[in-house]
Amino acid sequence: MVALCDPSPQQLQLAAELFEKNNLPVPATGPALETLLDEFRDELDAALIVTPHAFHLRQATACLESGLDVLLEKPMVMNAREARKLIKVTQETQRLLVVAFPGSLSPQIREAKNILREGKIGALQSVSGMAWQNWKTNTANTWRQMPKLSGGGFLFDTGAHLLNTTCDLVGEDFIEVAAWLDHRGAPVDIIGTVMAKTKTGVYVTLNACGDAFPTWASEIIVVGNGGLLRTGIWGERLQAQYGKARGFGFTPRNVKVPPTLGVWEQFLDVRAGKMENPCPPQVGLRMAKLWDAINESARQGGKPVTLKG
Repeated sequence: MVALCDPSPQQLQLAAELFEKNNLPVPATGPALETLLDEFRDELDAALIVTPHAFHLRQATACLESGLDVLLEKPMVMNAREARKLIKVTQETQRLLVVAFPGSLSPQIREAKNILREGKIGALQSVSGMAWQNWKTNTANTWRQMPKLSGGGFLFDTGAHLLNTTCDLVGEDFIEVAAWLDHRGAPVDIIGTVMAKTKTGVYVTLNACGDAFPTWASEIIVVGNGGLLRTGIWGERLQAQYGKARGFGFTPRNVKVPPTLGVWEQFLDVRAGKMENPCPPQVGLRMAKLWDAINESARQGGKPVTLKG
């Protein structure tokens, strides 16, 4: 590691202490990203960006234009307009951008996509997803409940995993969306429900509850006319039921996948050419378009919104 950037001297000090505690050399630190990019331009080759959502576009652009590959924390950006801008930067710089969604980067979701592409559960019919957490309490008085920094509430924070993994699994654009968002007295959405349809007629329902009991968990069920998949928004499991399964009941089997150390390992494998980018900015654009449509529909009390382009 070459350098750490954070506007807070206190956070930089805490980070330095972690390195010292583990007998590792303490990297250079500083509060200004552009200064560090310039000062260490001959030593840097990749950047991990873990900042509030509103800063992602500017910081990712700066790193890409400095010749770095970027692993960008979710969600990629705040909206579809920003997503298109960032895609243009990646095309102009020819640098790698991976959006750090654990779901898309998990072997479980990658295998689920293989199963879908191979037609093992038949033609895709519907997707149902749900996420719940005591998010409202846990994030009170933090930037996550400040709309200008976060861009949304539970459905755009923990729920961003729900949106992204769903977008990744369906693998195509949405054409119509209806949504309801409830702030429950908070500055941002806490509970939300989404109904959507893709361009080939796959129906999707999503439910996000950010005022649940003290826990966090998720469920995604993908139904085809020849079977189904059960997974989660982080790729925490993968089960399948297809082939000879008949009659009443829900008896999916576990699908074996190779072990993984997590998001950073996947990023390094993509950089090394060992695997294709599981979460490129184009997936980020699809999710951003869905998020824009969710907000537009919710502002109109759940009126269906037609997506264009």
